[in-house]
Amino acid sequence: MINLGPATRIFLAVGSTDMRKGFNGLSDIVRHRLESDPLNGHLYVFCNKRRNRIKVMYWDGSGLWICNKRLEKGRFSWPAPEHDEPRMTLSSEAMSLLLGGIVLEKTRLKNWWRRGVSTEQK
Repeated sequence: MINLGPATRIFLAVGSTDMRKGFNGLSDIVRHRLESDPLNGHLYVFCNKRRNRIKVMYWDGSGLWICNKRLEKGRFSWPAPEHDEPRMTLSSEAMSLLLGGIVLEKTRLKNWWRRGVSTEQK
């Protein structure tokens, strides 16, 4: 079971990813393209070119999980790469909206206090 604690971060690999990749291929993308450690307990989310499939990779302390979702109709509103950034960070609320079909660019957060998350060590 995936347990999202307050320190768990969610990283989206912007752009498209080959969905034929498994544990080793996605781990290589996390290490080299996203410059992160796939075994740090954070979630890494990937989407295919047609934007109808998503894979989520997660380390639970004893092994890697890969969860898949395929849409029968429609597409995910996946963000395009900006300023050559290979990844973007999402909140768990934004992840729920993305998986539920909400266009993130058309939503906004209310102006209230939120505790900042410390940056990940590379």
